[in-house]
Amino acid sequence: MYNEPIFLQPVFQERIWGGKKLRTEFNYPITSENTGEAWVISAHPNGPNRIANGPSEGKTLADIWKENGELFNKSSTNTEDYPLLVKILDANADLSVQVHPDDKFASEVEGQPYGKTECWYVLSADSDAEIILGHHANSRDELEQMLDSGQWEGLLQRIKVQAGDFIYVPSGTIHAIGKGIVILETQQSSDITYRVYDYDRVGADGQTRELHLDRAKEVTTVPHQPAGVHQTVKTIEGLTIKKLVKEKYFTVYHWQLDGKVNQRLENDFLQVSVIEGKAEITVDGNTFTIEKGSNFILPYTVKEYELSGNAEFVVSHT
Repeated sequence: MYNEPIFLQPVFQERIWGGKKLRTEFNYPITSENTGEAWVISAHPNGPNRIANGPSEGKTLADIWKENGELFNKSSTNTEDYPLLVKILDANADLSVQVHPDDKFASEVEGQPYGKTECWYVLSADSDAEIILGHHANSRDELEQMLDSGQWEGLLQRIKVQAGDFIYVPSGTIHAIGKGIVILETQQSSDITYRVYDYDRVGADGQTRELHLDRAKEVTTVPHQPAGVHQTVKTIEGLTIKKLVKEKYFTVYHWQLDGKVNQRLENDFLQVSVIEGKAEITVDGNTFTIEKGSNFILPYTVKEYELSGNAEFVVSHT
């Protein structure tokens, strides 16, 4: 079953800060001018992808995770729910400043299976684009005082970014994506967000969005701990593989394909997003065209595959 890639149909989410780059840059079929997110590999209840090919076409990724665990070697993962979620985000305006809980807090307080550790690969960015990553408070008392009094300029740590940058964001990290940035986000399959600051924006209903300062005070790491990552690069035939991060919840790579390469699947499953170019993937004699905006999973039942063409990918696994 499924000796081929499992292609997924994106789920689109409108956001107050969203734009139209998911249409103009990825040719996704959206009509809204404020689409902020494409959930491109997701089994989360708030946006599960449907399968676009093969014997389970029309079912959701959550369905086949539950019914066909052999596709993911599920018995070895020791997780009840599909563990990862991949999104593409278009920040047409600044995202809210926020923080996410860890697994323990998510389970005990929210009754959810996962907290949220995430990472970002910057696909494009304006020349003056910035992110918020971390804070300057030296103690929890100082953090709480600065949050309560709205000392945002003194509290928040800003960093300039450009296309090709990679940012690792463990749970407990105060963060925000800035205006003019498009990212691919790989994260735990969680949608728990504690909003710290939202620039006093008013939504279509005339109301400001809810903040969650009490929860944020509980889960924020103090003092901020910069998350260093060890990156490695290797080339196999026409494929350059850059390991961006290998941490508890996921390993993420950037692949640059220039030519042809044969690969063995060495993981329980592999998540693949095409972020530039066009290529072909061949499995068991069947060839599939993939291009910028394509997202698929190579299941455990695929043992070998061939890639050919000129394309860039962000690839991940547990």
